[in-house]
Amino acid sequence: MNHDTAYAIFTGYAGLLGLLFGSFMNVCISRMPEDRSVVSPRSACPSCGTPIAAYDNIPVLSWFVLRGRCRHCKASISPLYPLVEAQFAVLAALLFRRVVPDLGNLDTAHLVAFTWYFWLCFAVVAMAFIDLRHSIIPDEFSIYSVPVGVGGATLLGFLGYEGAPTWQQSLVGASAGGLGIAAIIGLYWVITRQEGMGWGDAKLMALFGAYFGPFPALFAVLMIGSTTGALVGGSAALAQIIARPPEWPSAPGLSTPARLGQYLASVRRRFQVAVPFGPFLGMGAVAWLFFGQSLAMRWSGAIGRVADVLR
Repeated sequence: MNHDTAYAIFTGYAGLLGLLFGSFMNVCISRMPEDRSVVSPRSACPSCGTPIAAYDNIPVLSWFVLRGRCRHCKASISPLYPLVEAQFAVLAALLFRRVVPDLGNLDTAHLVAFTWYFWLCFAVVAMAFIDLRHSIIPDEFSIYSVPVGVGGATLLGFLGYEGAPTWQQSLVGASAGGLGIAAIIGLYWVITRQEGMGWGDAKLMALFGAYFGPFPALFAVLMIGSTTGALVGGSAALAQIIARPPEWPSAPGLSTPARLGQYLASVRRRFQVAVPFGPFLGMGAVAWLFFGQSLAMRWSGAIGRVADVLR
């Protein structure tokens, strides 16, 4: 067996692991918002409640074999289930190639690092789906996972892995991520008397700080999340305005400037779309995990060029 074939097999094993955990992720997404156990009872049809047999619970494959319907009541089963499983399988395979770039790196330190980052990816993807559907971020996927981040950084430092922050950087990152976002939330409320980001976002940034350290990772995650969130939220609001334009004020006695002011206020209210921020922070974290080194090099180069111009 040559080197490339062996590496492809290990990558396939990582994808298979992602497929299996993707099935468990569906259980978490379905049950955790309702505060139900993710261990028992066994999975059942959402419509008729019949327990799903093991041969009908094979990730992705069973959904296609059953043509997206329950074997017993024939009710439709959401394609979201195989989609979650498949996308996490792909993410796990890509993560393996990111953390273990060569068979020469297939040692204890890199396998521990893969397991450590695997949990982060699992938490991020599960959190994103839950936040999108229910506007909540479970503590299990945020603040409760901070000790996993700090402990993993400590263990990887002991094993000599060079791709993770030190335990000191992990502690500082967790503190900076959580307290920094908490300060932003408090300042925004003082200025506007309205809630902006939620406390779940602060807990989530504490997790990312534990995994990546304080700077520049937290700044990058926040900027990527804010940019993508603004683009998606703005696009959604614009589509809503185009589909259902605000009416021009027709109340008698109003001057044209007053009518214009009311119209613009109506347009502004349409742009105040509540979009869960957690999935976009998660997107920033995954982007930093895969491309952080190249992003840091580009930013440091850009800062250096700006500094040269200002001298």
